[in-house]
Amino acid sequence: MTIKATMKGVVLPGNSTVEFREYPVPVPGYGQVLVQMKASSICGSDIRAIYREHLGVGDEAYRGVIAGHEPSGQIVAAGPGCKEFKAGDRVVLYHISGCGVCEDCKHGYMISCHGKQRAAYGWQRDGGHAEYLLAEENTCVHLPDNLTYVDGALVACGFGTAWEALTRMKVNGQDRLLITGLGPVGLAAAMLGKALGASYVIGTDTSQARIDLAKELGLVDLGIVSGPDALDQIKAATGGKGCEAAVDCSGAAPARKLALQGTRQWGRCAFVGEGSDVQFDVSPTLIHPQITLYGSWVTSLDHMAELVERLSRWGIHPEKTVTHRFGLDEAAKAYDVADKGQSGKVVIVYD
Repeated sequence: MTIKATMKGVVLPGNSTVEFREYPVPVPGYGQVLVQMKASSICGSDIRAIYREHLGVGDEAYRGVIAGHEPSGQIVAAGPGCKEFKAGDRVVLYHISGCGVCEDCKHGYMISCHGKQRAAYGWQRDGGHAEYLLAEENTCVHLPDNLTYVDGALVACGFGTAWEALTRMKVNGQDRLLITGLGPVGLAAAMLGKALGASYVIGTDTSQARIDLAKELGLVDLGIVSGPDALDQIKAATGGKGCEAAVDCSGAAPARKLALQGTRQWGRCAFVGEGSDVQFDVSPTLIHPQITLYGSWVTSLDHMAELVERLSRWGIHPEKTVTHRFGLDEAAKAYDVADKGQSGKVVIVYD
């Protein structure tokens, strides 16, 4: 396979625009692999904290690198010291490279690494919106042949995030599941919740288009437009009790509050949507109904590998939630569509 000398990459200046720059194709060093990109999707965090304005500090600081932290592709070169992966392997990338020696990294939660070496693809080191990506071998997960590269890209963040929250709450066939926010992560939570056996899935969103998409895909049993009577509709559909499990995927204060209020007594609720805040009366909303509230941030390397194995075995394709595909040259259009918040998943695909 011939590897090009230079490549085109996308940079996000922070004013809702996209820039293209030329880069030399990197050469993998010790323990690194060069991945030819096949699919690289756009995350809501990219829109919130980079595309519109560079809001992040610390772990969310954008360093002007090639964007895209949801990459999937095929290894075309492996550097010295690689132990498991080789040229030709299909891979998904866990999108944070950690120090490797702290407690979080040893448990696979490189997202929570506090070492100064921590760098996320697309944030502090070059990401997947280019023709090639230089990756650490220890961030690679094998992508089975029966899953597409688009499936893999969606696992890299959004589906992994939903999987972590649902499995931490131990969602199962005894549960009705409430999802507030039916963007890409909400759709992922609905798809995986049903796969885990949730008996009834309720989804809410401010966008009728997103509710319609969730219904069309068969991912929700009841779709509710967020508003003053949304809680009454949730209670009416659950015999006045609420759902045994709930997850907010929106990051919006009203939706977070609704997720808690729509959780049944002794139930479990998780917040995964980033940004904003929330205010609620703690005693009647959380303490008195004895609700367990989880804050869940992305997932671990091991749990992402587990998810890929389950998707392969179950024959489930995250790609089902994609509504828009663009080539790399159309990255500006891709970000514009994602920014409008009315679509399913938006992905950049490569020939």
